[in-house]
Amino acid sequence: MKSFAAIGLCFIPFSMIFAQTMQVQDTFTPLPPGQIQLIGGLDNDIQNSIEHWNLGALPYSRFVDSYRWGHPQFALGEMWGKAVRSGCMFYRYTHDPRLKSAMKSAVDDLLSTTKSNGSISTATVENQPDGPGGDLWERKYVLLGLDEYYRHVEQDSRVMEAMRRQADCIISQIGHAPKVEITSLGWSPNHIESSTLLEPFMRLYNWTGDQRYLDFATYIVESGASEGYNILQQAYDNVRPREMGGPYPKAYEMMSVFEGLVEYHRVTGSEFAKKAVLNLYQNIRRYEITIIGNAGGDQPYHPSVYGEAWDDTALEQTNPDIKRMMETCVGVTWMKLCSQILRLTGDPSTVDEIEKYIYNGLLGAMMPSGEGFSYVNLLNGRKVTNVGWGWEFNGFMVTCCNLNGPMGLAYIPFVAVMNSKEGPVVNLFNAARATAKTPQGQDVILEIETDYPQTGNIGMKVNLARTEAFTLKIRIPYWTKNPTIIVNGKKIEGAVPGTYLDIHRTWNGAEKLEINFPMRCQLIDAPHGSNRAGDNFQALKYGPIVLARDENIDRHYADSVHIVADKEGNVKIKPVSPTLTSTRMEFMVPTSEGKIHMVDYASVNCWGGLHVCTWLPRK
Repeated sequence: MKSFAAIGLCFIPFSMIFAQTMQVQDTFTPLPPGQIQLIGGLDNDIQNSIEHWNLGALPYSRFVDSYRWGHPQFALGEMWGKAVRSGCMFYRYTHDPRLKSAMKSAVDDLLSTTKSNGSISTATVENQPDGPGGDLWERKYVLLGLDEYYRHVEQDSRVMEAMRRQADCIISQIGHAPKVEITSLGWSPNHIESSTLLEPFMRLYNWTGDQRYLDFATYIVESGASEGYNILQQAYDNVRPREMGGPYPKAYEMMSVFEGLVEYHRVTGSEFAKKAVLNLYQNIRRYEITIIGNAGGDQPYHPSVYGEAWDDTALEQTNPDIKRMMETCVGVTWMKLCSQILRLTGDPSTVDEIEKYIYNGLLGAMMPSGEGFSYVNLLNGRKVTNVGWGWEFNGFMVTCCNLNGPMGLAYIPFVAVMNSKEGPVVNLFNAARATAKTPQGQDVILEIETDYPQTGNIGMKVNLARTEAFTLKIRIPYWTKNPTIIVNGKKIEGAVPGTYLDIHRTWNGAEKLEINFPMRCQLIDAPHGSNRAGDNFQALKYGPIVLARDENIDRHYADSVHIVADKEGNVKIKPVSPTLTSTRMEFMVPTSEGKIHMVDYASVNCWGGLHVCTWLPRK
C-alpha cells in the first residue's frame, strides 16, 4: 500500500499544500429552488412521503427529547437531523408553507437544548465526547439538519450561531493530544462514523470562510477516517470496498465520509481526494451494486455486520445464504454520493446509477402508505422489514432507514434537470416543467411530456424569449439501443447509450423534441459469486425497470421456469392491465411452459408477509 510520502503529501502539512489552490468549479449545478415541478409519476411518491411521513407520522419533539434528557440507546440523536434535512429538501422543491412551519418548530425546539459549552448533544457536558454513545455521529446530524434549514428554509442568524458553537465545541474536544483523537471515538470497531463530520465542517467552512473549520476537516483527512485503517488511502489505492476499514467496512458510514471528501476536493483542489472518491465510486459500481441499485449483504465476508457492509454484493446477490441485504441508508447515501460526482464531473454513469436505484430499490423499499421505508430489501423472499436499529415511539417504529428514505425522494428533483455553462442538462425523464439558464443567463423553460418508464417515448418543448445559441444536454441511458432524437422534424445524430447527447444549435422561441429510447426486455444471468448454489438464476430488466414475480398475484411465484429469449437475450413481453390497483407495471412473460405474470419490483407489496422472486430459478 502506498504511503502519503509516495504521493508527495507527507513533506509539508495539508493546509500548506492547499493554501494556494483555486477552488474547483462543478461541471453541473442544480437548478435554484422552486425551478422544477415534476408532474405525476415520481412526484406522486414524493407527495405521499411528505403527507404521511414528514408532515404526518414523524414525532419531531420526541427526537428532540434525546438532546434534552439523554437517549436510551446509542446514536438516537441522529433522528432529528435526518428528519429535518429531508423536510428541508422537500421544502426546497415544494415551498409548502406547512413544511416550513414544521421545520421551524423542530429547529426552535432543538436550539432550546443547547448546553453551556455550546454543544447540542445527547451527552452531558461532563461526559463529552461520548464515543460508545455515538456523540459525534449525532452532532454530525445536528449540523447537517441545521445546515439544510439555513440553506433551504430560512437564513436565521440563530441557526448559524448554533452551527458555529457546535463546531467550535467539537474542535475544543477533538484532535491531537491532549484532546481526544477522532478515530478513537464511536461505537463501531474502527470508529469510522465519527469522521463523517468531514461533510458538515466543509459546509460550514463554505458558509463562513473560517480557517479553523477547514483545518479541522484537514485533520480528519489526515487521520485516515478510521482507527487502524486509512480508508482514504485505501480508496486511492483501489482496494476493493469489502476490504476497506478492516473488519467493519460499513457501507453507509464509509460513503458519508467520501461525501465530505468531495466537498474537501472542491475547496482545496486536492487531486488525492478526487482520485480516492472516483476510485471508490467505480469499485462500488463493479463489486457492490445489485440489479436494483443498492448494495451490502451478510454473506460471505462480513456476516456480523448484519447485511450493512460491503460484501461483494454485486457478485453475491444470488447467494441463497443471504438473509439481510441492501440497507436503505446505503442506497440513499449511494444516490447522494452519485449526485456529488455528477455535479463535480458530469459523468452520465452516475445518473444511470441514480435512476436504477430510484425506480427499483428506493421505491421498492417505500411503504405504499408513505409511512416510511423498509430497513433492507431482499431480492427473493420477504422483500421488506422494519427490523433493525431504531426506536419505538408509543408503538410507532422509527429506524435509521425509514428516516433516510425520504431524502432519496427529495434528491429526485434536485438532479432531474441541471445547468451547465453550455446550457441545460436533462438527466431524468419524469414529466416535468423546469426553468434552466442559457449561457447568457436567459431563462429557458423545458416542458417534458411522457409516460416514462412505461415506455421510452418522451416529448420535450424548449421555450425561451429570444433566439440564442446554446447546448442542450440529454442523457442517453446505458440500457437502450438505437435511440432517436428528433428536433423540429430533423433527426439528430450521435446519440450513444451511456453518454450525453449534446444538441448545440441556435434555439428559436418554442421548439419541439421527440425522443425515443427503445425499452428492451433483457434476460440476465446470475453473476456467479462464491456460492455455486446461486448460479442457476436469471432475472429480467425492462429498460431501467427490474421485473419480479409477486406472490400477491401468483402462488407459483417461486417456481423454476425457462424464460424464452432470443440469442441476444431479448424477451418478447406484453404489457397488460395490472391485476392489482397498486401495481405500476405488469407484463406477460413467455416461458417454455406458457406465459407468467411479472411486475415491476417496486410494486411488489410484501408488507403483509408475502414474498417476491426477482432472481428466477432456472428450470
